[in-house]
Amino acid sequence: MNRIGDGVSATAGVEEAGAGDRPPARRRRRRWFSWAVAVLLAAWAVVRIGGWEQGTLLVQLVTVTPYGAALAALVALIALLRRNRWGALVAALACVAMVAVLMPRTIAAEQPAAGGPALRVLTINLFTKGDAQAVVDLVRRNNVDVLTALELTHAGAESLDAAGLRQLMPHRVLQPESDAIGSGIYSRHPATELPGLFTVIGHNMPAAAVTLPGGGRVELVAVHPRPPLGPKEADWNASLRALPAPSPSAVRVLAGDFNATLDHRAFRDLLSRGYVDAAEQAGKGLTPTWPSGRAMPPIIAIDHVVADRRVAVSRVDILNVPRTDHRAVLAELRLP
Repeated sequence: MNRIGDGVSATAGVEEAGAGDRPPARRRRRRWFSWAVAVLLAAWAVVRIGGWEQGTLLVQLVTVTPYGAALAALVALIALLRRNRWGALVAALACVAMVAVLMPRTIAAEQPAAGGPALRVLTINLFTKGDAQAVVDLVRRNNVDVLTALELTHAGAESLDAAGLRQLMPHRVLQPESDAIGSGIYSRHPATELPGLFTVIGHNMPAAAVTLPGGGRVELVAVHPRPPLGPKEADWNASLRALPAPSPSAVRVLAGDFNATLDHRAFRDLLSRGYVDAAEQAGKGLTPTWPSGRAMPPIIAIDHVVADRRVAVSRVDILNVPRTDHRAVLAELRLP
């Protein structure tokens, strides 16, 4: 009896050991899930680096690439803890690739030797109902030279002047509307409208030449293309392509709500024509500007001051404005 019992126990032990050698179904599912997420993250990184985003889904996906890098790091750690070494490696490589394109935005770049006049540019999407007094206070406190206001309504323009903007910035090229398509340029210095500078696609985008004290001159555009959602994506791409390129005979600054981040190929293509993003130059390229004033904090940077690469960027601040879902961008520039 003892031998039989010992034999039965030995057989059971072998069966249990064999069962333990085979991963349970749940463990296999987790492993495959880690693999799937790692591969998707790798594909995300490839799309971002290659600039291959096409269609609303991928265009929106690359918008949140900074969070993709964080997710890839988390997936790599989880896969490693689950002994899925290949999955961990794929996720880690995706993380490294994303971080490689993000890290330069956190480091201030060396600036060109620009000896011209200083120019302080403030841009803010008013969301049709931004706090006019807060905007005017920002202009006054920071001695702003030029303000580009997006989603500027007729009532909004009146509110800004009533709050004191007319005294601070008597020169303006305005194209307000009754809804969100209105825009305007306000200037402390003489400003002349530049009609026909480029083909406007999207919301109103006025352009103006501002003459600075001492005779310096700069051309500005208040930028606000439609967001790249659904059928509007084609217009968004066309709008960014249509913006004027830098000119040897003119210093140009584009300021507004581009509905684009530095992770969008269309925005990087614009910069490659001879521009720089002021926030990126100042090491603040990852500071988000939208959405603001909500329960959730801002998550993406779609508001920009873009300048001729001959311009030196001295300072950039990202500022909150009540009653709008965008943060303002203030850039202090030094013209060539």
